[in-house]
Amino acid sequence: MPWLLVLAVLFAIFAIWKFPSFKAQAELGSAYAARVGCSCRYVQGRSLESCQSDFEPGMEMVSLSEDPATKTVTGSVPLLASRSARFVGASGCLLRPEN
Repeated sequence: MPWLLVLAVLFAIFAIWKFPSFKAQAELGSAYAARVGCSCRYVQGRSLESCQSDFEPGMEMVSLSEDPATKTVTGSVPLLASRSARFVGASGCLLRPEN
């Protein structure tokens, strides 16, 4: 039983040490997904579901959603990050500033 406690403590230390890296990767992945998804949807005119096939390997946790009224696509990683990109006509899709 003591080895289980030691293993749990080591795992907690590892997770705390690595969490900033996970958060940064989630931010980057959600921003990339929002930009690519917005361009795919509103520049190329494809369905949002087909846009997810354009993701790089390792982006399985990133999901896309859209707001057709504002032509905005949001990429999100559950509980870690969410970023949006908006179609602005001739300029294409631009990431929205973080709040």
